[in-house]
Amino acid sequence: QVTLVESGGGLVQAGGSLRLSCAASGRTFSSYAMGWFRQAPGKEREFVAAISFTGGSTEYTDSVKGRFTISRDNAKNTVYLQMNSLKPEDTAVYYCAARRGGLVAVDRRSYDYWGQGTQVTVSS
Repeated sequence: QVTLVESGGGLVQAGGSLRLSCAASGRTFSSYAMGWFRQAPGKEREFVAAISFTGGSTEYTDSVKGRFTISRDNAKNTVYLQMNSLKPEDTAVYYCAARRGGLVAVDRRSYDYWGQGTQVTVSS
């Protein structure tokens, strides 16, 4: 069992930055791939970024490439999402997820554990 707790969300102006953190419980964090997803009001939850269990492989959705960076610190059981050049369309609840097997995936059905989410609001 893995428990995930996100933090770092908030209100920011367009062009600003935020760093989301996701702290995981358990001693097997380093064996999980981790992902970030987001869900805007009235829309489905969508993939944002993912990182493999070693951190050696990452994947991003096209709309955030060059602006967002996913990273992890296995010693701290934490995964991060650095978000720069934020846009109003980035406004959503951001969720952290963990996937057994260690390899990145973009399909939310591939993830086994989810956090409760953190709100990110970007004003224009």
